[in-house]
Amino acid sequence: MNNIFNKTLVILFIMGSGQSFGQSPQLKSMLEIYSLGSGERKVIYEEKAHFEAPNWSPDGNYLIVNQNGLLYKIKTDGSHKEQIDTGTAVKCNNDHGISPDGKMLAISNNDPIEGVQSGTSRIYTLPLEGGTPQLVTLEYPSYWHGWSPKSDAVVYTASRNNNYDIYRISIQGGAEERLTNSPGLDDGPEYSPDGKYIYYNSMQSGKMEIWRMKSDGSEKEQLTNDAYSNWFAHPSPDGNYFVFISYHEDQGDRHPAMKAVSLRLYDLNTNEIKNLCMFIGGQGTINVPSWSPDSKHFAFVSYSSE
Repeated sequence: MNNIFNKTLVILFIMGSGQSFGQSPQLKSMLEIYSLGSGERKVIYEEKAHFEAPNWSPDGNYLIVNQNGLLYKIKTDGSHKEQIDTGTAVKCNNDHGISPDGKMLAISNNDPIEGVQSGTSRIYTLPLEGGTPQLVTLEYPSYWHGWSPKSDAVVYTASRNNNYDIYRISIQGGAEERLTNSPGLDDGPEYSPDGKYIYYNSMQSGKMEIWRMKSDGSEKEQLTNDAYSNWFAHPSPDGNYFVFISYHEDQGDRHPAMKAVSLRLYDLNTNEIKNLCMFIGGQGTINVPSWSPDSKHFAFVSYSSE
């Protein structure tokens, strides 16, 4: 870690611990694109409002974000924002993504369930252009995180018997398949492009780190082990990297908003980790797959309080 990185980390730590950003009426969300080639960040769209979790469209022309329970398309040049029709699913959270075949959108919606006040997220699919949502998971809470390469199944984190583990289910519904069974939170599952592995983050070692397992749930392997709290590994479409978010301070099994964080790049060919950029973020920054189709860029959301 170089000296510039250390100094910036200290500045962000002071910012993150000295103000209550989450309560500020002047919160600003900034949709950014990071270029792997140049190492540059570019803000393409911003609002004095809260939005989260960009997905990059298969044609490369727009990004999908969630805001106030709805989903929106934003052109990659930031010139246009348009609501996506999600039918009766109007309490969408920040777990959503586009199928590899480019035909469907998976969403997680906080369903109104009588007598239940929270933890009601269930997974639906709908046409990418919008339309009527089709229920996939009967049980709740279920939070979508990844598509299978053939677009015929999804992987997700779900609480069953008071423990969060990783599951897989056909998009046609049916019985869910449990892939992890360790005490503590397992979250953020996402397939490698070739379908061989599922990457995820887990408290299995005692703190939040990035892991991977074979797609059948076998051969679980810890990939990170450092002072950070590491979340949400997103493999690049070309299979060479995954990008992930790291909290500068240990957050236990939480991933709060408005904290000092870094985005880092794991090289799957060399197992080396590169620090990319630092800012105020966390929850909502990069919860879902956000790589460009050509693996040269990825999108994320940073936040500020004015």
